[in-house]
Amino acid sequence: MRKLRLALITMLTVVLIAGTALATLKWQKVFNDLYKPATDSEIRKAKCALCHLDDKGKKSLNVYGKLLQKKKVEPGSFKAVEKLDADKDGYSNLDEIKAGTLPGDPKSKPAKK
Repeated sequence: MRKLRLALITMLTVVLIAGTALATLKWQKVFNDLYKPATDSEIRKAKCALCHLDDKGKKSLNVYGKLLQKKKVEPGSFKAVEKLDADKDGYSNLDEIKAGTLPGDPKSKPAKK
Protein backbone atom coordinates (compact mmCIF):
# COMPACT_ATOMS: atom_id res chain seq x y z
CA MET A 1 0.00 0.00 0.00
CA ARG A 2 2.84 2.37 0.85
CA LYS A 3 4.58 1.69 -2.48
CA LEU A 4 1.35 2.34 -4.35
CA ARG A 5 0.85 5.65 -2.56
CA LEU A 6 4.44 6.69 -3.34
CA ALA A 7 3.99 5.72 -7.00
CA LEU A 8 0.78 7.77 -7.23
CA ILE A 9 2.43 10.81 -5.66
CA THR A 10 5.37 10.50 -8.04
CA MET A 11 3.11 10.25 -11.09
CA LEU A 12 1.03 13.22 -9.97
CA THR A 13 4.19 15.29 -9.49
CA VAL A 14 5.45 14.40 -12.98
CA VAL A 15 2.09 15.30 -14.53
CA LEU A 16 1.98 18.66 -12.75
CA ILE A 17 5.54 19.55 -13.76
CA ALA A 18 4.97 18.48 -17.37
CA GLY A 19 1.71 20.46 -17.49
CA THR A 20 3.49 23.59 -16.29
CA ALA A 21 6.24 23.17 -18.89
CA LEU A 22 3.70 22.68 -21.66
CA ALA A 23 1.78 25.77 -20.55
CA THR A 24 4.98 27.81 -20.72
CA LEU A 25 5.67 26.54 -24.24
CA LYS A 26 2.12 27.45 -25.33
CA TRP A 27 2.56 30.99 -23.99
CA GLN A 28 5.91 31.30 -25.81
CA LYS A 29 4.38 30.15 -29.09
CA VAL A 30 1.47 32.60 -28.87
CA PHE A 31 3.87 35.43 -27.94
CA ASN A 32 6.31 34.64 -30.77
CA ASP A 33 3.51 34.25 -33.33
CA LEU A 34 1.98 37.57 -32.28
CA TYR A 35 5.07 39.77 -31.96
CA LYS A 36 7.63 37.90 -34.10
CA PRO A 37 10.68 39.05 -32.09
CA ALA A 38 14.07 38.89 -33.78
CA THR A 39 15.95 35.67 -32.98
CA ASP A 40 18.94 37.65 -31.68
CA SER A 41 16.83 39.90 -29.42
CA GLU A 42 17.06 39.75 -25.64
CA ILE A 43 13.37 38.91 -25.45
CA ARG A 44 13.66 35.90 -27.78
CA LYS A 45 16.77 34.56 -26.06
CA ALA A 46 15.14 34.89 -22.63
CA LYS A 47 12.50 32.22 -23.37
CA CYS A 48 10.92 31.49 -19.96
CA ALA A 49 12.38 34.66 -18.42
CA LEU A 50 9.84 36.65 -20.41
CA CYS A 51 7.33 35.77 -17.67
CA HIS A 52 9.44 34.04 -14.99
CA LEU A 53 12.27 35.13 -12.70
CA ASP A 54 14.62 32.64 -14.38
CA ASP A 55 15.31 31.31 -17.86
CA LYS A 56 14.09 27.78 -17.08
CA GLY A 57 10.56 28.69 -15.93
CA LYS A 58 11.13 27.05 -12.56
CA LYS A 59 10.99 30.17 -10.40
CA SER A 60 8.04 32.41 -9.66
CA LEU A 61 6.46 34.65 -12.23
CA ASN A 62 7.92 38.12 -12.72
CA VAL A 63 5.63 41.18 -12.76
CA TYR A 64 4.83 40.75 -16.48
CA GLY A 65 4.00 37.07 -15.97
CA LYS A 66 1.74 37.97 -13.07
CA LEU A 67 -0.25 40.30 -15.36
CA LEU A 68 -0.89 37.31 -17.64
CA GLN A 69 -1.32 34.69 -14.91
CA LYS A 70 -5.11 34.44 -14.84
CA LYS A 71 -5.62 35.02 -18.55
CA LYS A 72 -6.18 32.52 -21.35
CA VAL A 73 -3.29 31.48 -23.59
CA GLU A 74 -4.28 33.64 -26.57
CA PRO A 75 -3.08 36.79 -28.35
CA GLY A 76 -5.76 38.92 -26.67
CA SER A 77 -4.16 38.29 -23.29
CA PHE A 78 -0.90 39.89 -24.43
CA LYS A 79 -2.78 42.70 -26.20
CA ALA A 80 -4.68 43.47 -22.97
CA VAL A 81 -1.45 44.36 -21.12
CA GLU A 82 0.48 46.10 -23.92
CA LYS A 83 -0.16 49.65 -22.69
CA LEU A 84 0.85 48.84 -19.11
CA ASP A 85 4.38 49.21 -17.72
CA ALA A 86 4.71 45.97 -15.76
CA ASP A 87 8.21 46.59 -14.44
CA LYS A 88 7.73 50.35 -13.85
CA ASP A 89 10.82 51.33 -15.84
CA GLY A 90 9.10 54.07 -17.86
CA TYR A 91 8.45 51.99 -20.99
CA SER A 92 5.17 50.28 -21.85
CA ASN A 93 5.18 46.53 -22.25
CA LEU A 94 4.63 47.00 -26.00
CA ASP A 95 7.54 49.47 -26.31
CA GLU A 96 9.78 46.91 -24.65
CA ILE A 97 8.51 44.07 -26.82
CA LYS A 98 9.11 46.13 -29.98
CA ALA A 99 12.64 46.95 -28.74
CA GLY A 100 13.30 43.29 -27.93
CA THR A 101 13.71 43.93 -24.19
CA LEU A 102 11.98 42.24 -21.26
CA PRO A 103 8.78 43.92 -19.99
CA GLY A 104 9.08 42.12 -16.64
CA ASP A 105 12.67 43.17 -15.84
CA PRO A 106 13.32 46.81 -14.85
CA LYS A 107 17.02 46.44 -15.78
CA SER A 108 16.07 45.49 -19.34
CA LYS A 109 15.09 48.67 -21.22
CA PRO A 110 15.02 49.93 -24.77
CA ALA A 111 18.14 51.86 -25.81
CA LYS A 112 17.83 55.62 -25.48
CA LYS A 113 17.24 57.38 -28.78
